[in-house]
Amino acid sequence: MKPNTAVALLFGAGALMIRLSRAVSPRTLTAARAGAAGAAGIGALTLFEYAAGMDLGVDQLLFRDTARPPHTVAPGRMAPNTALALTLTGLAALTPRPRRRGAWAGQLAALAVVLLGMLRLYGFAFGVPDLGAPREYTGMALHTALALVLLGGAAFLIRPREGLAGLLVNSGTTGVLGRRMVATVVFVPPVLGRLTLAGQDAGWYGTRMGVALLVCGHVLVFLVLTFIALGTGQRAEVARDRAESQLRRHRWLQAFMDHTPAMIFVKDRRGRYLNVNSGFEQCTGKSREQVVGRRAEDVLPGPLARRVWADQRRVLADGVSRQREDILPVGGVEHSYLTTLFALPDDEGGPVAVCGVATDVTEKAAAQRETERARRLFSALLESAPEATVITDRHGIIVMVNDQAKHLFGNPRRPLIGSDLAQLAPVDRRRHQAALLRAYLHRLPRRPTSFDTDLWAVRGDGGAFPAEVSLSALQEEEQVLVVVTVRDITDRRRAEADRAARYEQQRRIAYTLQRSLMGEPPQLPHLPTARRYVASAQDAGVGGDWFDIIALDADHTGVVIGDVMGRGIDAAAVMGQLRAAAHALARTGTEPVDLITGLDAFVADLDNQLVTCCYLVIDHIAREITLCSAGHLPLLAATPGRPPHRIDAPVSVPLGIGGIPHHQTRIPLPAGATLALYTDGLIERPGTDLDTQIDHLADTLRIALKNGPTCLEQAADHILGTLIPDPAAHDDDVTLLLLHLPADDTAHLILDARPQSVAEGRRFVTSTLRDWGCPDQLIDICCLLASELLTNSVRHAQGPMTLTLSTTEATLTLHVSDQDATRPQPRDAAPDDESGRGLTLLSALADQWGTSPHPGGKTAWCTLRRTGPHPGHTRTHHDER
Repeated sequence: MKPNTAVALLFGAGALMIRLSRAVSPRTLTAARAGAAGAAGIGALTLFEYAAGMDLGVDQLLFRDTARPPHTVAPGRMAPNTALALTLTGLAALTPRPRRRGAWAGQLAALAVVLLGMLRLYGFAFGVPDLGAPREYTGMALHTALALVLLGGAAFLIRPREGLAGLLVNSGTTGVLGRRMVATVVFVPPVLGRLTLAGQDAGWYGTRMGVALLVCGHVLVFLVLTFIALGTGQRAEVARDRAESQLRRHRWLQAFMDHTPAMIFVKDRRGRYLNVNSGFEQCTGKSREQVVGRRAEDVLPGPLARRVWADQRRVLADGVSRQREDILPVGGVEHSYLTTLFALPDDEGGPVAVCGVATDVTEKAAAQRETERARRLFSALLESAPEATVITDRHGIIVMVNDQAKHLFGNPRRPLIGSDLAQLAPVDRRRHQAALLRAYLHRLPRRPTSFDTDLWAVRGDGGAFPAEVSLSALQEEEQVLVVVTVRDITDRRRAEADRAARYEQQRRIAYTLQRSLMGEPPQLPHLPTARRYVASAQDAGVGGDWFDIIALDADHTGVVIGDVMGRGIDAAAVMGQLRAAAHALARTGTEPVDLITGLDAFVADLDNQLVTCCYLVIDHIAREITLCSAGHLPLLAATPGRPPHRIDAPVSVPLGIGGIPHHQTRIPLPAGATLALYTDGLIERPGTDLDTQIDHLADTLRIALKNGPTCLEQAADHILGTLIPDPAAHDDDVTLLLLHLPADDTAHLILDARPQSVAEGRRFVTSTLRDWGCPDQLIDICCLLASELLTNSVRHAQGPMTLTLSTTEATLTLHVSDQDATRPQPRDAAPDDESGRGLTLLSALADQWGTSPHPGGKTAWCTLRRTGPHPGHTRTHHDER
């Protein structure tokens, strides 16, 4: 770098530093201009020496340079491009500030300086000495080029808000886009060019390929820059749309202000009006154009304007809103206005303006007088209340009581006003009732609420009494009050206790009556069952549901289930009659259709009675059921290998209609099947489809039987728990009966009616029972009973005899059939009689025994348990007619 170059750079840098500083005085400005003129003068004299071919001696004026490099015109002289750049730098710093054209001229000169420096830097970067350094002249040094680039950039930014610099450094979208493009143009092409030359120097490709790669690189870079510009433009459009939306929102806000009946105004920190609404114009009589931009003293009366300005300064200082009441003449009449002043924050949260909302409160005094009259009226109403009334705030503190409350709770040692309402409760109940009060005060429902369950209060003399408390919320002007009415319900509780005792007594009587009428069907060892009855929560828990299990003989069991329409004692009475009639008819061996027909005739004689009923007979040997249904719900059956399903059987009209025939059907039922009989109270629900509910019951039964069909008790509990989750709220009685038909083994032997057949029958019984794994005690008893039955048939009957043995897991059944219809009759045998003791022995050893007719003769049968003791149990005799 030449000495004159260094001096000129210092002059230019000093001038630019002064011009870029914020505080510029006239003296410093003169110094800046002098420095700029010095830099421009040194450069201009050097250019003149080059142009005129003269040596003015300025190159050796300050420092003497004896070196004379090749191709140098004069020692110590700077390069012509350096001189031009310094001249332009000085001119850029000397351009006048107030003129716009001067800004453009100075910035163009600064850009020229940057380009001259960059041109020399590109020569160094690409290894081209002639670029920016002509051969016959001194070349620009590297550090000189760097200094010129920085100096030109500073000269360009000397006026950042004007001209080309204003386009580049503004904070808007164009500024961002411009800075990105300038950075790309300045740095990317040299980098690409340098990379291209490096490839050529390495011998990777030739000149043409290098040019092609350079062009492709430029295309790619500028294509990316184009898409970036498009994205920036799109964001600018979005910002413009947002600005337009804010403008519309401002219009809406102005419309809202104009339609508000109160006066609204906005003032800046200096007290000038920024905006007012139409209400402000009407009250002051001045248009918005006459108000905006003026102070309060120009619009309002002087004293009022000064008070408003003082309040506004306090709002701006502490940020707390304030209210004031002022008198303003409107139309010759003084009006009272209540004005609320509050600060409007800027983006950083600081107060930037004050908004005021003034409401006409001229009628406030009249309203206050009306409020006082209403208070007096309220006090009169409170005193006229017949019950003790206490008024509290929303925290439970008593603020007002009437005379009745003073008499009830009055205590000279405990003033009521100001005390906590919870103190009126007994000490042992105070915490519980205080929690109830807090819960009510927290919710404050709109409707009055009464509580009379387990609430107690304390009189002034310390005596506790049961109380009914009514609470209601009362909205006052400034707070919410709670009106509490307390009633002494000691007499009511006494009467309720007496009534509850009488009701419970009647309920027990009715329930006992129903249980006696319903009876307790027997538990048959060969037919496992689970039975459930859930009484209705209404009508003292009695209803018309019933079921019965009737042991017809060893091979047949009758099952009946019914439901009398209605509830209460009347339905239970009809149920008892029908159960007794059905039981008696079933014991005669009546077919199901005949039993249902007989019950139909019986119900038809009753007044306004309808009954649904189903009777079925289970044949344990034939594995089938005979079924007749009179309007009853379908039975569900779960058979091995098939989920619970409805039994397809005809269903006729309910009992009591009369004149319509009933039908029965026989349905095979394999061993291991489970039957479900139920009444409508189990599945009927308001608003639900009956078929859907039956399907739901079938699915519930399937889940209940997943542990096996023998777990009937657990299955019944699961069904009731699923379908009736809240029995205490169920309004209909429910009957559920589950039956399981266990698998059994059967063996037959046909014998002639001769004495030798008795021994043959004993041998058959012994061998069969041993094959079935029965204990010896059971085999001995069964052989003895078989001998008695076979001997009775040999002596009193004729024709062939049939000996049948059948067994389940729980029971063993013995049948002896002959061709004589005469049934054996028990009698008392004398000590010396040879016969007459067989039936007595049969009654002593068998759990159940009986006779039943069959076509052409009779069958005598008896049953024994396979487990447990056998002699000594209660015996049952069935003689089927």
